Amino acid sequence: MSDSYRERILPILPRQGEPIGLLAGWGRFPVVFAESAQRQGYSVQCIGIEGMAPDELGEVCDTYHTAPLARIGTAIRFFKKRQVRSAVMAGKVEKRVLFDPLRFWNLLPDFRTLHMWMRYCTENKKDDTLLLAVIREFERDGISFRSALDFCPEILVKHGFLTKRQPTPAQWKDIHFGWTLAKEMGRLDVGQTVVVNDTAVIAIEAIEGTDECIKRAGLLCRRGGMTVVKVAKPNQDMRFDVPTVGVQTIQTMREAGARVLAIESSMTILLDEPEVLKLADKLGITIVSLKAEELQLRGVA
Repeated sequence: MSDSYRERILPILPRQGEPIGLLAGWGRFPVVFAESAQRQGYSVQCIGIEGMAPDELGEVCDTYHTAPLARIGTAIRFFKKRQVRSAVMAGKVEKRVLFDPLRFWNLLPDFRTLHMWMRYCTENKKDDTLLLAVIREFERDGISFRSALDFCPEILVKHGFLTKRQPTPAQWKDIHFGWTLAKEMGRLDVGQTVVVNDTAVIAIEAIEGTDECIKRAGLLCRRGGMTVVKVAKPNQDMRFDVPTVGVQTIQTMREAGARVLAIESSMTILLDEPEVLKLADKLGITIVSLKAEELQLRGVA
């Protein structure tokens, strides 16, 4: 799928040498994107969210600055000064700060952030609502966002059994059970991850993120043996919030006692794949990448 995806978007990619903006949050994904874009000859102009973006970005981007979460105007001026017309989002954004009782004083939003909030976020504060609002605010200044995967489609997970260990019949049953629930949670824009055990829901991801969801499941299901199911939303916007797993996911699963990770093929980012699979095999954790149709063919739908 990665090859066909690249063939489809290659004709519309910006020319090599053009500046590409990177709005970076937490995690490895921004670094992986920046390294890939650099190898392809793009000039990466990155503004990282203060306190979230990894310091390593300063070493792999042509220009790197940070700005507080609620300073969208600062980010827009940064990109415009560097003649950025195409940008990408990469990395997790911590939303819990938005629900702090002193959030206004802690965030001190600028005018553009206040405009975005009042113009586009009055109905709800779901992930899609907030991230689309950010995109719309940048578009007012001629800066369009595209998927980071346009530049590095190779990090989309391949299809099939990724580890030596495969799911047992009971685990297949949990995968199907969790998959149906995870898709519905995605449709509602609640979260993308569900943790189940013996066809019982142990934890559902919400504002806390995947790792914290898995940790909570470990506290609630002391016997371990859980199955973690992570899928894309039914109408996933590939410009943001694409399901992502990496080494940290596997380490968190081990600590919580989870044994199976089921992800959606061609719709999930797998970062540092060799390290992830080596660690999973060492720990006896099963990773399977599939589509919903396969569950029906296996007779567990």
